[in-house]
Amino acid sequence: MTVKRRNHGRSKKGRGHVKFIRCDNCFQACPKDKAIKRFNVRNMIEAAAKRDMAEASVYESYDVPKVYYKQQHCVGCAIHNRIVRVRSRVNRRNRAPPSRFRKEFKKPTGAPTAAVKASA
Repeated sequence: MTVKRRNHGRSKKGRGHVKFIRCDNCFQACPKDKAIKRFNVRNMIEAAAKRDMAEASVYESYDVPKVYYKQQHCVGCAIHNRIVRVRSRVNRRNRAPPSRFRKEFKKPTGAPTAAVKASA
């Protein structure tokens, strides 16, 4: 029989049975190893309230704690909400994780400091 995926869409391997979880969106029962899991990281308060809180606060700088919420979706909801995308047959073989998006801060170059030393 032809197989669409090497792992049959699950990460079960030698285990015979895996407990079910409920999808966060539609509440469908889905095996825990088959569910698409993502961490949702948010600030406890939104940006407007954060500014108001900073103005009223006694402290000069206060880092608002973050909320880490683990979302578990069934395959249908994950595709519908664009958490995962449908890939072509060739691209399905790519098992590498997607590249992470990180903000890069550029350090200032040494040119301005050299100009200050030359004038002194």
